[in-house]
Amino acid sequence: MPPSTQPKKPVIEHVPVLKVTRFDLATALLIAAFLAIVGFVIWLTAVWLTNQPPAVDTTVPVELVEMPGGSEDGAIDETLKVESPEDVTDDPSLAEFVSEKQEVQEMLDNVLELSEQANNQAQEQLELDLRNAGQPGSATGTGKRAFGSGPGVSGLPREQRWFISFASEATLDQYAAQLDYFGIELGALLPDGRLIYMSNLSAPRPTTREVKSGADETRLYLTWSGGNLRLGDLRLFEKAGIDASRGILFHFYPAKTENILAVLEREAANRPVDQIRRTYFVSRRAGQGYEFVVTRQIFF
Repeated sequence: MPPSTQPKKPVIEHVPVLKVTRFDLATALLIAAFLAIVGFVIWLTAVWLTNQPPAVDTTVPVELVEMPGGSEDGAIDETLKVESPEDVTDDPSLAEFVSEKQEVQEMLDNVLELSEQANNQAQEQLELDLRNAGQPGSATGTGKRAFGSGPGVSGLPREQRWFISFASEATLDQYAAQLDYFGIELGALLPDGRLIYMSNLSAPRPTTREVKSGADETRLYLTWSGGNLRLGDLRLFEKAGIDASRGILFHFYPAKTENILAVLEREAANRPVDQIRRTYFVSRRAGQGYEFVVTRQIFF
């Protein structure tokens, strides 16, 4: 058959078709999941930032350091004009320190017991070689500026002008809790020359340690000048199996607590410390702990 007579094959035209493949679906799913995770993380970060607690004040407390000294034009034979702790009992404001429930007779008995021991305490206390001058007494003086020169300042040191009271109606456990809260360590100088330290007072048996001399002691310490809580100290020593009834009792204050008292004194007086003759503190309950407050001050 001639070529011109052969039938022609039909021409098939291919029309392009667009459709989503499985690869496209998988890619889109992964991108959507990634964006969802990123958005969730951003939301969580925003919630965390908006619920942050306020920043804690990290200001370092200022430590007040005092260097009592004299004055070049002072009297060379000068003695400090220190009032006896017993004289202030006539002041009505002392009712703040004594519970109304306290029996007057018990207080008088305790004062008599302390007075009987006072004659033996002075010599023993000097042998401690501690930095404080000793138990406050009924010394008299002219009140003039003491003679001397150097970097020190005039006025009374802290151990001579501070008087600290604890609630006399508190139980023994409450009293021990206050001492532990402020880091106060008890001490007892026994007649045989031993110095017994006692801490962790709230425990069933407090922790004790013994030294032969107090020459290395640099902390502020105070001794009892009245009240009936001295018996509480004796009972705390009894918990540790120590009879301190014939010893001299001390309260040793850590540097942190001493600085707290110094700041409170300065803020209450709003004047130089060399103008302060006495500052009276009292311990009271504050939230879950305790705090010291200034109740009265006497100035030169």
